[in-house]
Amino acid sequence: MEEKKHPQEIGSANAGRHEPLMARIEREVLIADGAMATQLYQMGTPVGTCYEALCIERPNAVTSVHRSYLEAGAQLLETNTFGANAYGLARYGLEGKVVEINRAAVRLARNVAGEHAYVAGTVGSVRGVRPAGPARAELEAIYREQIDALLTEGPDALLFETFYDLDELEIALYVARSLTALPTIAQLSLIDLGVTRDGVALSDAFARLYEHGASVVGLNCRFGPSDMLRVLEKARLRETDRISVFPNAGLLSVTDGAYHYPSEPAYFGEIAQAFHTMGVRILGGCCGTTPEHIRAMARTVAGKAPMPVKVGGQTVSVGVGDAPRSRVTERIDERRDDAQVLVHEKARHDYTVIVELDPPKDLSPNVFLEGARALSDAGADAVTLADNSLAVTRMSNMALGAMMRQMDIEPLLHMSCRDRNLIGQQSHLMGLHALGIRQVLAITGDPSRFGDFPGATSVFDVSSFDLIKMIKQLNEGRSFTGRALDECARFTVGAAFNPHVRHLDKAIRRLERKIEAGADFIMTQPIYDPEFFDVLADLTAHLNVPIFVGVMPLLSARNAEFLHNEVPGITLTDNVRKRMAEAGTGAHARSVGVEIARELVDAAMKRFRGIYLITPMMRYEMTVDLVKHVARVAREVDQAGATPA
Repeated sequence: MEEKKHPQEIGSANAGRHEPLMARIEREVLIADGAMATQLYQMGTPVGTCYEALCIERPNAVTSVHRSYLEAGAQLLETNTFGANAYGLARYGLEGKVVEINRAAVRLARNVAGEHAYVAGTVGSVRGVRPAGPARAELEAIYREQIDALLTEGPDALLFETFYDLDELEIALYVARSLTALPTIAQLSLIDLGVTRDGVALSDAFARLYEHGASVVGLNCRFGPSDMLRVLEKARLRETDRISVFPNAGLLSVTDGAYHYPSEPAYFGEIAQAFHTMGVRILGGCCGTTPEHIRAMARTVAGKAPMPVKVGGQTVSVGVGDAPRSRVTERIDERRDDAQVLVHEKARHDYTVIVELDPPKDLSPNVFLEGARALSDAGADAVTLADNSLAVTRMSNMALGAMMRQMDIEPLLHMSCRDRNLIGQQSHLMGLHALGIRQVLAITGDPSRFGDFPGATSVFDVSSFDLIKMIKQLNEGRSFTGRALDECARFTVGAAFNPHVRHLDKAIRRLERKIEAGADFIMTQPIYDPEFFDVLADLTAHLNVPIFVGVMPLLSARNAEFLHNEVPGITLTDNVRKRMAEAGTGAHARSVGVEIARELVDAAMKRFRGIYLITPMMRYEMTVDLVKHVARVAREVDQAGATPA
């Protein structure tokens, strides 16, 4: 790829201020600055503030931080632009200020640096802690806007920091190299020691970063100095590597609402010598570090000739190896995989029925298990359990799923993004895997404020798209953090689809994204218009995964009106509402509800092999009837030699 010079960069590194950055680190260790946000926080700027916007709103505060680091001995100042991209600034309604903030940030740093220090235009990860985010084309546009703005003011280098995924950092470097030949410092953040979140060993990641145009590669954030040193000691580094390290000041703690990092400046001064011995060329600080931390490192290693990079090492071992297998383990694995019906595989060639049965709100599972047994005996291929649907507290579907497995009933568990953070999500999935529960449905989940604990916190660390992708990452033998696991998980992942929207074309595109993320099958909200099955079949004919269309029998006229008017994602036709209004309540109304549901099943089976029956209010005898009806229709279809379109 041909590199081009940005109009403002020509001659900037040799403008008489100092020798070029790359020449400087060939002859001596360079000291960079420390945390910007930590200093602004200590100056009284509250957490939740857009720190980057202070470049135009409170420039004196930003200048003060730059000056404190320069006086402490920093020879490289980072611009206050970590999150100053359109994606990050949009959270504050400032996406239109990208150019203004980035240009102002470079000017502030340059005014302080003068002839004494280099200025690096800082670019942070767009995805951040989320494992998914904008697609490549959008990422390129976001980075191009920010990098171009930084370059306009003539920094000496670009510094990319806190990238958890190697592929995103490669995209950012690609954009940078299309705009400039300035030095680029590319820093990864590791969640697990020795491996990126997308599963690449550190030494391999460094090699790929050089291939994408990085001048210096390194680590920042997440870990303190000791862990970063350990990672570098274990990695297979090369003599030609130019390494930077910007550790946190230890692990974050919170006391009485105040944030603290434990590492003292003296400790940073001591360990700086170890980094120097490893061959590190640029040393700075990340979260929690202060001018005193930088001063301590500067006193220890600033100006020293760099040491040769310690080559060799070994990739950090992140698996458990071939541990001996016990009889108990073998029995569990046998039970895990014994003749399980995977609904997405069966639905490709045969009619397949999933039935939803709500976990109980009380302590006894007996009625639920009776219903699950009746449904399984009737011919349901799997019984699916919601995950505190409508944010109403119910018994753990994991516990019920384990009981069902002991009864040889196939469970399909919903997983909501609402109630568990990423730690809890992976822990939950690891538990499901150990129990032999392989089929899950990834959903966003209804907000907590709509449920029986309206004051409870909705977590939503990730979206359903992210969760699907991360579950599939477990199937590749990698944890959410990128760490290699001792074996690959074997999850089949479903995705939810609400067809009752005004712009169905947009909903289909959203569905396509879920399939791209790894969804193996789709389950729809209940449909009450028999003609709509044809519409849906035509619109989804290009999709390569089975679709289980939802059908839910109605209990009464009041139940019909409640669903239509008060439950998100459910719409009844006028005809259905009229029939239920005439049926009233009681056994007759339930009979009419089942009759309507049979008609819907008949229409659905003409176009779809997957049927998803939703049991209303634990009235499982209604869905047992419908499961048997599906079996009768399927036999008739087989005898006639017909298949759904």
